Amino acid sequence: MASSDMMAAGQGKTWLGHPRGLYLLFFAEMWERFSYYGMRAILIFYLTKHFLFGEDKAYLLYGAYTSLVYITPVIGGYLADRFLGPRKAVTAGGVFIAIGHFLIAITEGPGGQQPFFLNGFYLALASIIVGTGFLKANVSVLVGELYPRDDHRRDPAYSIFYMGINMGGMLGPIVCGLLGELWGWSWGFGAAGVGMLLGLAGFVWLKPWLLGKGEPPAPQQLRQRTAAGLNREWTIYLGAALGVVAIWGVIRYAELLGYALLIFSALTILYIVWRSVMTLPRVDRDRMFAALFLIALNPLFWGLFEQTGSSLNIFTDRNVDRSILGWEVPASLFQSVNSIFIILLAPLFAVLWTILDKRRLEPSSPAKFGIGLILCGAGFLILVAGAAMAGQSLTPVIFVFLIYLFHTMAELCFSPVGLSAMTRLSVSSMVGLVMGTWFLAMAAGNFIAGLIARATGSGEAGNVTQVLDVYTQIGWFSVIVGGVVLLLSPFVTRMMHLDSIGLEEKA
Repeated sequence: MASSDMMAAGQGKTWLGHPRGLYLLFFAEMWERFSYYGMRAILIFYLTKHFLFGEDKAYLLYGAYTSLVYITPVIGGYLADRFLGPRKAVTAGGVFIAIGHFLIAITEGPGGQQPFFLNGFYLALASIIVGTGFLKANVSVLVGELYPRDDHRRDPAYSIFYMGINMGGMLGPIVCGLLGELWGWSWGFGAAGVGMLLGLAGFVWLKPWLLGKGEPPAPQQLRQRTAAGLNREWTIYLGAALGVVAIWGVIRYAELLGYALLIFSALTILYIVWRSVMTLPRVDRDRMFAALFLIALNPLFWGLFEQTGSSLNIFTDRNVDRSILGWEVPASLFQSVNSIFIILLAPLFAVLWTILDKRRLEPSSPAKFGIGLILCGAGFLILVAGAAMAGQSLTPVIFVFLIYLFHTMAELCFSPVGLSAMTRLSVSSMVGLVMGTWFLAMAAGNFIAGLIARATGSGEAGNVTQVLDVYTQIGWFSVIVGGVVLLLSPFVTRMMHLDSIGLEEKA
């Protein structure tokens, strides 16, 4: 039997050269991202136009929420590694997320900051945050489990998976944005909940496509009774419900959460370093240090990229000529532009990496990160140039499309490559924790994004100098750091020991 036939037999049926389970995860994550990006598209406007928050407070609360949805995957990844397994964790996460979206819809209330409705909103955000902690890191881990560590289809698989993410990211802002801005906020948030339910239903129904991947590492542990009088599995779910209550109590204190995030990030990274130094052989330790180098670049990239949902969203609403073919497009719909570009470009990037790999010309993962940072900075500089050309007039909409184009190319050099690198470089006993730390670093980036957005000021029409000054500074900073990363990439690549990855599994 040929080696390709043996691989296919071991993985069950394949579609287009990949296991069917990849496409199950593609659609499950597509609907989850539909719900997340659909909500995110209207969240900053809900805060400023419905609850009537000032921009400074709205940016910080937005940053706190988006930070927390990337912090909790560290805990969710750990619980999946030790007890639940990725599949059960993803299922539980989908339930909490759907509850949160529907709770926002039914607690909209009248405008203004009335305590009952505002607390209902905070409780809904807390449920989404906890659910994302279970789901986000573990669905990415499941993709990695479908492939051997040395399988060259891994990067293309994550690019395909990432295209599914962005199909949801494209549809969510369009559907939820139109419903929320034109029909009513509850319609937009309710549609996000429906999207999550669709993803959850498909994931449960087509479980056999995963071929037994992602199951609990020790099922008997989940059946053991705990002091709470429940088995361990339901004790974990009870703890998650209590976590919702805890987050509900603290989410309004956005700035304090930021400092807590920094402390939590430092402790998590120190724990990984300690485990790497004390328990791993040299090659695995080097790989873990290479993974931590890539993780360290995450806060910078996402701090810049995540201006999309906050300051760039407000800038587009107030300072951009959004008239297209005679229709003034709602600002929230521009949140789908990045995902549209992902859908168009992700297959091309997947093919590009495959072709370059066959010719031994593919950039290393660290080099791709450097390229991504340069492209991200260039996007801001192009928008600043367009606004300067417009003078006192509204910025032409073409420059909004251009910043999204450059940021999309940057994202394709960064996010799917990073997801693949985390599963490839991690040892099996720490893969969930490391993937969670990847998202934790994204959380730090989202908090930084809130601080950057606050630094831009309110961005009122005709008074955009401060916004453009900040965009100029962060644009050049990103370009310079990207250049330094390119210079360091050969050294980091040697630490990855790519020539021996997979040999341990075959031994």
